[in-house]
Amino acid sequence: MKNGLIIALLCFSLIGYSQKKATKKEIKIKPKAEFVAELMSKMTVDEKIYQTVQFTSDGTVTGPKSGDNYITRIQQGKVGSILNATGAKATREIQRINLENSRLKIPLLFGHDVIHGYKTIFPINLGMASSWDPKAVELAARVAATEASAGGVHWTFAPMVDISRDARWGRVSEGSGEDSFLGIQMAVANVKGFQGDDLSKNNTILACTKHFAAYGAAEAGRDYNTVDMSERVLRETYLPAFKATVDAGVKTFMTSFNEIAGVPSTGNKFLLRDVLKGEWEFDGMVVTDYTSINEMVAHGFALDNKNAGELAMNAGVDMDMVGGVYMNYLKQSYDEGKVTLAEIDDACKRILDVKYDLGLFEDAYRYSDEKREKETIYKQEFLDASLEVAKKSLVLLKNSNQILPLKNNQKIAFVGPLVSDEFNIIGSWAALGERDGFATSVKEGVTNFLGKTANITFDEGVEIQSSNRDLMQKALENAKKADVIVAVMGERENMSGEAGSQTNIDLPGLQKEFLAELKKLGKPIVLVLMNGRPLTLTWENDNMDAILETWWSGTRGGDAIAQTLFGANNPNGKLPITFPRNVGQIPLYYNHKNTGRPYLGISDPEQKYKSRYTDVDNSPLYPFGFGLSYTTFEYSNLKISSDKIKFNEKVKITVDVKNTGNYDGQEVVQLYVRDLVGSVTRPVKELKAFEKIDLKKGETRTITFEISSEDLKFYTINMKNEAEAGQFDVFVGGSSSTNSKVSFELK
Repeated sequence: MKNGLIIALLCFSLIGYSQKKATKKEIKIKPKAEFVAELMSKMTVDEKIYQTVQFTSDGTVTGPKSGDNYITRIQQGKVGSILNATGAKATREIQRINLENSRLKIPLLFGHDVIHGYKTIFPINLGMASSWDPKAVELAARVAATEASAGGVHWTFAPMVDISRDARWGRVSEGSGEDSFLGIQMAVANVKGFQGDDLSKNNTILACTKHFAAYGAAEAGRDYNTVDMSERVLRETYLPAFKATVDAGVKTFMTSFNEIAGVPSTGNKFLLRDVLKGEWEFDGMVVTDYTSINEMVAHGFALDNKNAGELAMNAGVDMDMVGGVYMNYLKQSYDEGKVTLAEIDDACKRILDVKYDLGLFEDAYRYSDEKREKETIYKQEFLDASLEVAKKSLVLLKNSNQILPLKNNQKIAFVGPLVSDEFNIIGSWAALGERDGFATSVKEGVTNFLGKTANITFDEGVEIQSSNRDLMQKALENAKKADVIVAVMGERENMSGEAGSQTNIDLPGLQKEFLAELKKLGKPIVLVLMNGRPLTLTWENDNMDAILETWWSGTRGGDAIAQTLFGANNPNGKLPITFPRNVGQIPLYYNHKNTGRPYLGISDPEQKYKSRYTDVDNSPLYPFGFGLSYTTFEYSNLKISSDKIKFNEKVKITVDVKNTGNYDGQEVVQLYVRDLVGSVTRPVKELKAFEKIDLKKGETRTITFEISSEDLKFYTINMKNEAEAGQFDVFVGGSSSTNSKVSFELK
């Protein structure tokens, strides 16, 4: 409860805080619609087009640069936005150059990838989704926005709301896992955190929902690869989180690299104009991903860059990220009648609107304040928040014989390539987070918690990914003297994330071999994992005594891990994504269809001609929603208020949850629904509600959920989003594998 209170208080403090809204440099201007219309009336077609151009500065890039002459382009008035320029001093200088050369004094928009922190780094997004705590996620985004805005950043390219069911895909690390309902909660929390309650406050930044759409469904889990699916699957699984951010007021969207049904998203009129700007009435601005207009040529969808720019503008893309296509060709395309003035005006207006929303026309330098930057970065309360969110993100996967928590008087050998690591622990896409010399390693976290003690040894033993065995013997000798071994193992931070797709998701290098040697010592072994995706851990599950999934846990990750290992924090995370038994099961996800020949396991007398594998069980190693605690929870008295409801009624489901163990703890109570018969087939389970609760040792609480026909909607045979009358099963428990159920009929 204490951690929850800290997070609640920090959220209140940060959301309520802003610097003074007016400074001496600010000027009062007309209402937005009037101001933007008047400004556009003074702009030439060229000036409108140049607002749609984004160039990169000298920061991190994820593809080819559009040229190193971005300052020259700014001086020529040909740029509307700059990517990767950070720091109050640098952004102020670039903005000065722009305003001194801009005929109409239109400010630049500065964007940067602030994904899970700016300087103070929080766990990767998949880790934060493991908290099943939207308030914690909102806090992380609020801290990130406060630091980034103090560093001159106006705009982040987050949240990534792509649903992914494929652990091979490296960018699972950036999202919230495999489920639409959980993904919606995390997506909305991020938007609220980044944008706050008022974008004109100078501690808020524009959020950007990405990647529109279905990027997480890339074939074979290979980044940038083809996507092909029915419109029903697209709308039911992949679009809901995007729509939720529109409803939450997100101001910008980013297109995805992939194609859907043969049409690249950056040239997809159905997605951008028909659905996003039409059906959903999105009034914000759409930016491409990095050079994705240019890439439509390689897709075979556009003849050349000029044609690609026409397709993008026609489809509804407002800003070209780094490709230079709009700058170089859009005026010619307009002159030839290939794009219309109405399309250019619409794009320009949307860009000017967000600049107005940020208050940049009142004071273009309001985010570039060196004094505020110095006072804001790495505030102690931000570092404390990073620790609290990290503790919520850890998932206990196994704990045989209650080997955890560790005891202070035990002799413990900490081993593994990541035991002293300060670089990888903050993960990929870590913005300006400091790594070596600043981030807390597990070794440092243990020392912080216990003080220096002769009972603890630290040895790497092996490297993350090499064949070097030189360090193994010394580590084995120290481990031989210990009561307990803690092996800290996993990936390099760049083995997941963008361009981090892999076909082998075992522990890399000699790590498993090292674990096998440690196993021969006959000592209990705790495996602490650091990784950006689900790994295949069948051998580890069979041979390790305890397994703690920590993901990439951020700036204070080592402290969070140490405090959890020694019992100061009771792990309470739950998996937002399924862990397969082996890579051959992928894609693997809990809300699959039943098929006409469902495999029923050992109770099924006829095994062969069922939907199954012959060499491994269908079930995952660890299911969606799974996570253990140092205590235990018992579910009982599952009840439903009525076995029949009408479309305008609600049904209540209640369940008693008791803490039956020896520790206070938190449990995520999860509710799933199955629609037994539909006009199209329905999944075996769908998450519809959850509640994270605190329970003292021995305490029992009754949890109540409500379900209405709104919760039962899907895209029917006629592609209408509606509920159908019929029978429904409701499951409540601590993971998606729960079989405890009640039933009702929707009349």
